[in-house]
Amino acid sequence: MEKEMYQGLKKASDKNLDVALITIISVLGSTPRKPGAKMLVFADGTTVGTIGGGCGEAEGRREALNVLTSHAPKVHYLNMTADIAQEEGMVCGGIMGLFIEYLGSQSPAEQISLMKDYLSAVNEAANPVLVTVIEATEGRLAGRKMFVKNNGEVTGDLGLEELTRVGLESIKLGGKRCQPLLVSLDSEFEPCDTTVNKATFRFLVETPTTVVQLLILGAGHIALPLATMAKIVGYEVTVVDDRRSFANSNRFPTADRIICDDFERALDEITINPQTFVVIITRGHRYDKMCLCKVINQSASYIGMIGSRKRVKALLTELEEEGIPSEALQRLHSPIGLKIGAETPEELAVSILSELIKVQRESNQNGKLK
Repeated sequence: MEKEMYQGLKKASDKNLDVALITIISVLGSTPRKPGAKMLVFADGTTVGTIGGGCGEAEGRREALNVLTSHAPKVHYLNMTADIAQEEGMVCGGIMGLFIEYLGSQSPAEQISLMKDYLSAVNEAANPVLVTVIEATEGRLAGRKMFVKNNGEVTGDLGLEELTRVGLESIKLGGKRCQPLLVSLDSEFEPCDTTVNKATFRFLVETPTTVVQLLILGAGHIALPLATMAKIVGYEVTVVDDRRSFANSNRFPTADRIICDDFERALDEITINPQTFVVIITRGHRYDKMCLCKVINQSASYIGMIGSRKRVKALLTELEEEGIPSEALQRLHSPIGLKIGAETPEELAVSILSELIKVQRESNQNGKLK
């Protein structure tokens, strides 16, 4: 969850203010924001966050103010046709599905309590995965929520035993994705194709962040182009190295975060979750081993390490002899990157980034109910 959105929700929760929360649940065609983007609309019309700006956002804000009046959640499809978008100097032409929900003094007490607990879990880095019913034939269910922390603790339910069961199953899939999972079910609680039949239930599975976090351990020659290209693709980039002449903002102007510290100490302070991709490209065997030991049992979606097959095989054998389970070590991508015949640091960065994108896309595709 973006920091400003967390702060906005926290302010509304602490002061018991009425707000409408807009979440993009689906997109078709070219749109300015992707699923998971949020905007908060207060009763006085002020907003926090954005769903893309321009005329489309203005329409979303109007619908949110209507929800604030009715206290009833709704799904609204925002048609950002080229003709309308051009009035704002934009050409999008896509359609965004918005879920707009009321949060405030008129919400059921259990919903208010659940939202407070959820925000606390986000703040505590418990990586809570949130499930929200966005449509149901029983209107009372729309807006029902539950969430699951990374320790497996479940808070809330979706109002029906079977719906909650499917929601929990979906969390196992959606919790590793880098974008929200929209689930449509028929009256028998089975997945359904909404292009053929209207769904009886629909709910959204969201991780706390939809931004892929790239953690680059080592600030050498490959890290430079990798950090730059990863930022262009949309990753949130953190670079770690223990050498001040390497780990600094002059060298990495596009990085979101630069940590100059001992690798082990730095990793103790970094939160790694299923939206984290870790690239180990330090300057030597000792540092590679230290970093790998610190991250291999964490929940990162990707862990890759540079090195020749011979050197990597020897290191894995060494770690297994020291007690790290072979199943954990099998998660490692090494030699790192796709095989494209890369030789220069820039080409190696392209190879690594290509593998990150491939793993991310496969994770998103696999996170679907069958």
